[in-house]
Amino acid sequence: MEQNKDQAVMSENNNNKAQDPNPRVAGEGCSVLLDVNDGDRLVFARLSGGAVLKIGNKNYSLKPLIGAPFGSIFQVETGEDGSFLSRILPIKKESSSNNVIDDARDNRELIDNNEAQNLTGEEIEAMRREGAKGDEIIEALIANSKTFDQKFQLSQEKYKLKKQKKYAPKLLLRRPFARSICEAYFKKYPARIGFIRVDALSLLLTMANVTAHSDVLVVDMVGGLITGAVAERLGGTGYVCNTYKGNSPPSVEMVRMFNFTDKVIERIVQSSIDELSAAKTVSPEENNQQGGVHPSTSDMVEDTPVTAEARVVDDAFPESKIVKAPKAGAKASKDAIEMWKENGFSSLIMAAQDQDPWSLAKDVLPLLSYSAPFAIYHQYLQPLATCMHNLQQGKMAINLQITEPWLREYQVLPSRTHPHMQMSSFGGYVLSGIRISTA
Repeated sequence: MEQNKDQAVMSENNNNKAQDPNPRVAGEGCSVLLDVNDGDRLVFARLSGGAVLKIGNKNYSLKPLIGAPFGSIFQVETGEDGSFLSRILPIKKESSSNNVIDDARDNRELIDNNEAQNLTGEEIEAMRREGAKGDEIIEALIANSKTFDQKFQLSQEKYKLKKQKKYAPKLLLRRPFARSICEAYFKKYPARIGFIRVDALSLLLTMANVTAHSDVLVVDMVGGLITGAVAERLGGTGYVCNTYKGNSPPSVEMVRMFNFTDKVIERIVQSSIDELSAAKTVSPEENNQQGGVHPSTSDMVEDTPVTAEARVVDDAFPESKIVKAPKAGAKASKDAIEMWKENGFSSLIMAAQDQDPWSLAKDVLPLLSYSAPFAIYHQYLQPLATCMHNLQQGKMAINLQITEPWLREYQVLPSRTHPHMQMSSFGGYVLSGIRISTA
């Protein structure tokens, strides 16, 4: 009898494992980050049979991306039914730019008068209609260019890259996780994430000592980026509780992009500061209601586009069924709230760009256990300096310090390694410390 029970438990576990989606493969209904032409354009999309992406003046179906592993490269090709995305395998070939030699040629004698190309636009369109691939068009452009052979070696590489982006655009299928989501938003819409740069995000997680089996309290008013990053690091262990003032929680719709499993989603809860701090007597019926999943603000943004470029059209294939992402941000149960009231949270992360840090810190810091680390992000220095001064005066924390993250990106290429010509010079500030007893 016991052997039958063990076999039933093992079969049930095997079924649950089989149902878990492969995190390395882009399945139908999962969120993806589409990188067009090596970062020229970043678009979030949810894969379905009717999803399309606009590249240039044409719409391309994203159906070929379903079932492909993350990191796959797709290229626009032309067939009998028109243009489509086709997966290509990266071929490692030695580029002439890797061995830069002394070249007497330069571009001083070249005149940009739009007369160097003998191939007309009509001829290029005719080649496309005949089914010519993008690489074939590029070779034809090079062969019909009067000045290509006169260009410097590095200028020739730039010319090829420019034509490849126009006539043979490539698409990289990337997995959305904390770093890629933060970089994509910071590049296009930094205000939506409070101007949090990726190094500032990693600094917040480090300063708050976010590790497995931790109960992390977050004040996330940057769309759910902090909540998702903490849940990703916890990996389905511990809890991440998003707290707020008032009755309406802030939106955390970015959590849907992380493709979390149900195990991780169950560990993302929310509760107001009043519920966490006040000792209230709750009836069993109210306790049952609090233990259930309540609709959050993320439920109301299912059809809202993340960015202006991330609109996914689903009317091309009406018969395709769209798989929705799991809902995050359930109401914290009474048992969990009572446990946190008794033991306190293990760490705190705050990112509230429209709020005064001190007005929030004085209410949420007492919810931490003693010796618990905390990290507070703000775009400007003065609000954190005021908060730090008040914490010192009230003897509420020790080891207080304000850190300014610093990041410099380099281009690493033979004979032309240098910092990027355009980069972010400002990444906000982080106030960190350790909570102590005021008694």
